[in-house]
Amino acid sequence: MRHVREILQLSLDAGLSTRVVGERVGIGPTTVRDTLRRFGWSGLTWPVPAEMTDAELEARLYGISGVRPGRRKQPEPDWSVVARELKRKHVTLQVLWEEYYAANPDGYRYSRWCDLFRGWQGRLPLVMRQSHAGGEKLFVDYAGDKVPVVVDRRTGEVRDAHLFVAVMGGSSLSFACATWTEQFADWIEAHNAAFAFFGGVPQLLVPDNAKVAVIKACHFDPMLNRSYNDMARHYGTAVLPARPRRPRDKAKVEACVGIVERWVLGKLRNRIFYSLAELNTAIAGCLADLNDTRVMRQFGKTRRQLFEEVDAPNLKPLPAEPWVHAEWKRCRVGLDYHIAVDRHHYSVPYRFARREVEVRCTARTVEIFLGGERIAVHMRGSGNGRHTTIPEHMPSSHRRYLEWTPAKIREEAARVGPMLSLLVEKIIEDRPHPEQGYRSCLGIIGLAKRFGAVRLEAAALRALEIQARNYPSVKSILEKGLDQVPVRETPERTPILHTNIRGSGYYH
Repeated sequence: MRHVREILQLSLDAGLSTRVVGERVGIGPTTVRDTLRRFGWSGLTWPVPAEMTDAELEARLYGISGVRPGRRKQPEPDWSVVARELKRKHVTLQVLWEEYYAANPDGYRYSRWCDLFRGWQGRLPLVMRQSHAGGEKLFVDYAGDKVPVVVDRRTGEVRDAHLFVAVMGGSSLSFACATWTEQFADWIEAHNAAFAFFGGVPQLLVPDNAKVAVIKACHFDPMLNRSYNDMARHYGTAVLPARPRRPRDKAKVEACVGIVERWVLGKLRNRIFYSLAELNTAIAGCLADLNDTRVMRQFGKTRRQLFEEVDAPNLKPLPAEPWVHAEWKRCRVGLDYHIAVDRHHYSVPYRFARREVEVRCTARTVEIFLGGERIAVHMRGSGNGRHTTIPEHMPSSHRRYLEWTPAKIREEAARVGPMLSLLVEKIIEDRPHPEQGYRSCLGIIGLAKRFGAVRLEAAALRALEIQARNYPSVKSILEKGLDQVPVRETPERTPILHTNIRGSGYYH
């Protein structure tokens, strides 16, 4: 502001000298003389009309700032394009002006070009400065960049991990953890970890409009994911999604994502991780430096100190148990009294074979219900096509068969006698795979109930003598009573004597 009206009052009304006027206004006498000279050229008379504002008076004396009368306008770029280009990485006003000046040698110089761009920015809609009360809002989002993790040391297979970010609105205390996906189960587990990190629950959760949080985005009344809403209800908080296509509604987490990507991913860029747990441990170490040691200049405190002062006293307490996400499925029990869930098989009591059941699946458990009653529960298994079977779910005959382990087969054979024990060992040794002989051994041992242990021991001896090492042969021996018939001894062969045959003494 040039204080034009004050200079004219002191000079024309009070009649003070230019030196005294300059001292009172705080400007040099040359500026005072220039103002009086311009007033004389303007054609105005003193006193000026009362309705004329200071800005209008200054415009009459000095003209519009930045415009030289009679000068040709220079070509101007599309400032909206300039603004969009500035959002890209490594792009500055200097870079864009150099491209503009190369295409328009008669264009504006750098300082004037920047003034025009800032003037265009001033005509954009105003941005509201948001202030967040302590413990009021927790902003959550996933970072755009991913972290490579080696999942198989032998093959070097690499899988990308996604980075979940949460930041408190009041203190900017930041949390991050890696998950394999951005699907709902990992989304919930990341929230549980964030609540445990902050040690409490905020009044509001502010996500974007991702499908895991919002089923149908709406400016006025968004439709929340039902399970996400159930989780919020469990923790005693509420979900307030950002408006569609309004990233400034969650500017706090958008800024935090950039900080975490630089502070965490930048530091870890040269490290190789072999598990998600190893990666999360490294992330926690980086965040400890960010939250506990780095002082925010505008507050003069670390994020942790500000959190303890502003947010922590206003957080709601955590519930006794974290919320567990569950998915419900309908399955039919197979003839082997197992159901298949995500390529893993779980047993139910055998009497429910062929029945249709409901399955409640969490990250750790699988619960099976029939008619609202839980009939089985298992720990969650990996999708490897294997079976998880509880012995009590099996019929007695299947359970007895399952109990016949190799050690028990040998033990039962030894109880009958040494010949049967030797026969069992020979049968197992003769098979290409030991398990192929188990059923044959079980059948032979079972013959003791029908023929008695003494006869079975004698039959085992005869089977060994005639090299009959299978169940049908032993059964035939017992049925025909051959176990009670001694084996015919083979007559000894007499040696052949001939002059052309060398004896043992020949080789001495």
